[in-house]
Amino acid sequence: MKNTFMFLFYLLAGIIVGSLIGNVCIGVPGLTWLGYAKTIGFAATNPAVLDLIIVKITFGFSMSVSVAQIIAIILAVFVYNRAR
Repeated sequence: MKNTFMFLFYLLAGIIVGSLIGNVCIGVPGLTWLGYAKTIGFAATNPAVLDLIIVKITFGFSMSVSVAQIIAIILAVFVYNRAR
């Protein structure tokens, strides 16, 4: 159980650090490729809607993944394996 929480901590830290690095590198001339990101999911402007006349339910999901985040996640998993 403790290992699972530690793995999730490292994974979340990798996602956050990668996102920060990607956003900072967008303005740096030689490192703009780290900020390249793709969005996956339902578009926020056109979510899926279930209209049941009485209740209207809107489903939406969007996730943006950058190159820096992928690299940071790989490094976080590597560090987690070394720390165990």
